[in-house]
Amino acid sequence: MIRRILTLAFCCVFLSGIANAASIRIKDLVEFDGVRSNDLIGYGLVVGLNGTGDGLRNTPFTEEILSNILERLGVNVTGEQFRPKNVAAVFVTATLPPFARAGSKIDVAVSAIGDAKSLAGGTLIMTPLNAADGEIYAVSQGSIIAGGESAEGAAATITRGVPTSGTIPGGARVEREIEFDFSGLKQMRVALRTPDFTTASRIERAINNEFGRGVARMMDAGTVQIDITATRMASAAHAIGRIENIAVEPQRKARVVVDQRSGTIVMGEDVRISRVAVSQGNLTIRIQEAPLVVQANPFTPGGSIAVPRTNIDVREDPRTGLAEVNGGTSLSEVVQGLNALGVSSRDLIDILKTIKAAGALHAELFVN
Repeated sequence: MIRRILTLAFCCVFLSGIANAASIRIKDLVEFDGVRSNDLIGYGLVVGLNGTGDGLRNTPFTEEILSNILERLGVNVTGEQFRPKNVAAVFVTATLPPFARAGSKIDVAVSAIGDAKSLAGGTLIMTPLNAADGEIYAVSQGSIIAGGESAEGAAATITRGVPTSGTIPGGARVEREIEFDFSGLKQMRVALRTPDFTTASRIERAINNEFGRGVARMMDAGTVQIDITATRMASAAHAIGRIENIAVEPQRKARVVVDQRSGTIVMGEDVRISRVAVSQGNLTIRIQEAPLVVQANPFTPGGSIAVPRTNIDVREDPRTGLAEVNGGTSLSEVVQGLNALGVSSRDLIDILKTIKAAGALHAELFVN
């Protein structure tokens, strides 16, 4: 198991090393100031469910929104008692992309908030979507594609996926545009997704070499400022269109990422380990209950007696001892040194944390 995990880690990072050796476009490394999306949210009603909707006795807000919709449509339901099972209250979320124009369509996600069992086959009724400023930027409506399915009988229930959530591709129409004068920009900041002084310096140098003049200036590890006027392009859009395709070679910190739940270990290309000695033991205690039934004495009530018996076995892994891990100058040497210990992935996680505490692991250690 450990050999497979370490081999996978080595292969993934080896391929990552090849990618790092090749240059990467600036557009894949940064975010341009002002070019961003905005989150939208709405509260609506799904109808047309096949008896899998909210139980209105348990979710009164569903009955309330249903009454409001019917009254807006001219149906008076005041004082009426109705308990439909084919409606469900939902939250509708979407992302408004940058430069979205009125009339364009965006995808939405629909999630039940009551006790509905499934949204399969349902239709979302017209739902306004608000941004953080409280304004309505889109309106959503359409048939839901559920993310799972469920079925139940008298004695069994089966659920596959998450039937209480789904999507509507192109289910919202943009009604309001976000005002942003991109063409009038004179200066623009470029924000690195992974701040690094070396990478920011390389981006600055690559942009200036592309235009042959001082167009970009590194502000800090995560920001490069661009003088749009100095590019002598027709507009900011033309300048960014040229800049985003410039290729640079990014620099990243050495990292080891550990997922304790799955036992997955991923190491970065620049991970190094100093020469250390490791002693790892595995103590196993096994307790087994084996009660013995014996016949009681004559004329004793009960007839037989269960006598408890407990067997305790303590074992220690015979492979325990002191093993030396030579200092690695490359990822392959680090993998070979750890692989030589012959331990499981769970034990390797503890070893890496201990090596880090000893100061011999020269990388950032992230444990999830």
